[in-house]
Amino acid sequence: MTPFPVMLVVGARPNFMKAAPLLEELLRFRDIFSPLLVHTGQHYDHNLSQLFFEDLQLPQPDFYLGVGSDSHAKQTAHIMIKLEQVMSEQHPKLVIVFGDVNSTVAAALVTAKLGIPLAHVEAGLRSFDRAMPEEINRVVTDCLSEYLFVTEQVGVDNLRREGVHDDHIFLVGNLMVDALKRFLPLAEQSGIINRLELVPGTYGVLTLHRSANVDNAERLHSIWETIQQVGSMVPLVFPCHPRTRKRFAQFGVEHANLENHIQIIDPLGYLDFLQLIKSSAFVLTDSGGIQSETTFLNVPCLTMRTVTEQPATVSSGTNVLCGTVTDVILSCVREILSGNGKQGKTPPLWDGNTASRIVAILSDKLE
Repeated sequence: MTPFPVMLVVGARPNFMKAAPLLEELLRFRDIFSPLLVHTGQHYDHNLSQLFFEDLQLPQPDFYLGVGSDSHAKQTAHIMIKLEQVMSEQHPKLVIVFGDVNSTVAAALVTAKLGIPLAHVEAGLRSFDRAMPEEINRVVTDCLSEYLFVTEQVGVDNLRREGVHDDHIFLVGNLMVDALKRFLPLAEQSGIINRLELVPGTYGVLTLHRSANVDNAERLHSIWETIQQVGSMVPLVFPCHPRTRKRFAQFGVEHANLENHIQIIDPLGYLDFLQLIKSSAFVLTDSGGIQSETTFLNVPCLTMRTVTEQPATVSSGTNVLCGTVTDVILSCVREILSGNGKQGKTPPLWDGNTASRIVAILSDKLE
């Protein structure tokens, strides 16, 4: 029996954490699957790409497309052009995509045009905010997918409401938890806490990169004033995304006078960042994936958004949607610092066995 050719398409940091455990599991069954890894190059900065490959022990991609950054439309178009060429040459019989980045929707559109079945990992998640580019990517990708692998029950409900038949929906859990459980022992050997001269449990971690928060000068100034007030209450560590650093310079956001309250550092690799958030008092973020990680680690998470595509992190986990209103954020921080931060529990199937479930389903269906 000739192994079944499967192509995994990744492009940005959140994809890497999800692809690593699934690729490892597929490679355990080389007699059944012949996986190829394609990196579009959507994230190309060393700290956002190569360092993650190293930390996650991912093999070098079989194809690196090097598309770089651009507007959403141009970047998606560039990825589509290059992916079409690779897929036409390699003839995969299944393409697997992850999450909601531009590389994901680009691959979905190319597979639809070429008639290649598509599997979407992290399907069914909805923020119901069409102003978010990621929401459009999620909806389009799900519409074009043959296999929809879902992290939480709400995703199943969303897909059913949208008319997807149950035969295509599979509740399997969260691949990010697979990666987290696998690499947490290595992360605990990280020296990041000592290097930054931190005391576990006495600092917060900040991430800020979502376009709605950083691409508008007035909004970014307002958010940063709030963050400075948080920094006066508790030390913050801010691994600063290149995009956000660029916006700081572009919009004249002043952050040079923070003394030791906020440490602005370069983006961290997976292992260092995992240890940083695990040892923190809380995380203040506008990210999607971090909501999952903090929920599993039982670390309070304050999300600077009014909606989330991962409601289980709120209903079950440690996530609080605090928006960007100053008084609300400061009140939430005070609650945490007083010892009354939100406690949560891990959602069902977030147990580190998601990759094995996906591969078992694919083995059964493709046979």
